[in-house]
Amino acid sequence: MHALENRIPPPFVALAAALLMWFASLLPPVVQEAPFAWRATLAIAIAAVGVGFSVAGMRAFHRARTTMNPFTPDTASALVTGGVYRLTRNPMYLGLLLDLSAWAVFLWAPLALAVLPFFVLYIHRFQIVSEERALSSLFGTEYDAYRRAVRRWV
Repeated sequence: MHALENRIPPPFVALAAALLMWFASLLPPVVQEAPFAWRATLAIAIAAVGVGFSVAGMRAFHRARTTMNPFTPDTASALVTGGVYRLTRNPMYLGLLLDLSAWAVFLWAPLALAVLPFFVLYIHRFQIVSEERALSSLFGTEYDAYRRAVRRWV
């Protein structure tokens, strides 16, 4: 186990990434500005999909009466595989990624996009790996079958 695993709440990681994206948007290269209405509309559409994935994931956990706490994946009381979890094993993280993508569209800066892979790598290494280890330990072959059937992101 790594010292950073399950230490920083994923929404805070996303917030830090969003801040980095904003700083990156202030640096060159500057691209031709897209019309505000176009950027805002596209960003809102992407963000809405992101929020939809996150809310659907949270609702599925709530219905299953299992923990959503990213610090304690080993206390899960149920393996959630229905609803949005048929499309992705990590709808809440996918939602955060889509929201960050919407922010990048709104900022309209190439360097802001460069932050997205770092968000994915961080969440994968310091959140998803430990969650998958805990779920595999808790649910064994049932989780292994689910992991083979459903992709991590999409």
